[in-house]
Amino acid sequence: MTADLQTYHGLKRVVTVASLLAAGVGALVLLPFSRYAALALSVGALCGVVNMHGIMRGSERLVRTRSAVLFALSSLLRLAGFSIVAAALAVRGPWWSLGPFLVGFFLPLATYALVAARAFQHKP
Repeated sequence: MTADLQTYHGLKRVVTVASLLAAGVGALVLLPFSRYAALALSVGALCGVVNMHGIMRGSERLVRTRSAVLFALSSLLRLAGFSIVAAALAVRGPWWSLGPFLVGFFLPLATYALVAARAFQHKP
C-alpha cells in the first residue's frame, strides 16, 4: 500500500472519531436547552459518518470499476435514505431540528476536507 493510501485510510479513522466526539460535545452543550436539538445533532453526525464512508467506498469502487452508473445510483439511494431520516426528525420534532441534523451530517465531510488538505499539502 502506498503512503498516500495509508494516509487516506488513517484520515478516515481520525475523522470518524473526531466528528463523533465533536458532535457528542455539541450535543451535551445543547442538551440543557433542547433535548431534541441534541438528538438531531447526534443522529446527523452518525448519518454523516455513514454517508462519508459510503461516498469514499463508492469513490474507491468508481476508480476500480469505472462504473459511473453504479456510483450515481448508490449516491442517490444514500441521499434518499438520509433525507428520510432528516424529514422524520423534522416532522416528529420542531421544524428547526433540521438545522442541527444538517450540521452533524456535514461535520464529517467538512472535517475530512480540512484534515486532508493539511495532510496532503506537502505532497509533490
